[in-house]
Amino acid sequence: MFDAQCDLAALVYDDRDDPDAILRDFAGELKAHGARVVGMVQTGQCADSSLSAVLVHSGETLLLAQPPAPGATGCKLDLSRLQDAGVRVADALAEGADLVIVNRFGKRERDGKGLGFVIERALDADIPVVIAVSRQSFADWIKFAGGMSVKLACDRHALDAWWRNVSLRTAARIAPDHITVCEAFK
Repeated sequence: MFDAQCDLAALVYDDRDDPDAILRDFAGELKAHGARVVGMVQTGQCADSSLSAVLVHSGETLLLAQPPAPGATGCKLDLSRLQDAGVRVADALAEGADLVIVNRFGKRERDGKGLGFVIERALDADIPVVIAVSRQSFADWIKFAGGMSVKLACDRHALDAWWRNVSLRTAARIAPDHITVCEAFK
């Protein structure tokens, strides 16, 4: 079951979509309007071993791929680099945030590794989270999130509408007319 007022949103994408550009532009616009946005957005690709992420709160780019093996094509995610990036996001989150952006939900997060701890910390602090989730991984995402997530189309309009609803509720600091599913299980 999905709840339109949930503070956890999955930007669900297909191969033809570019969730990174949407999240990067979204973060940039929010920051330009004074919001404290913390997190990371993927840049680069595994195909050319340039897989990296930009920390949206600092603008720093962190390489996430392991150095390529001789003769190898593509890349392999370096889990220690991913964990280091996650720790840096968590440290920034500890200083306060209006929104947390997580670049991807994948098999690492599904298996209890990766950036799942960042999502948990943000939600424990009542900070909204948006994460890019591939359509192929969506069933795993639902299990990870315990069904407590909004499913957004991979477009800016859907993301803006979710954020408007979440940020207005937060700014008003009033209880909604009804208890949402997400709020009931907090």
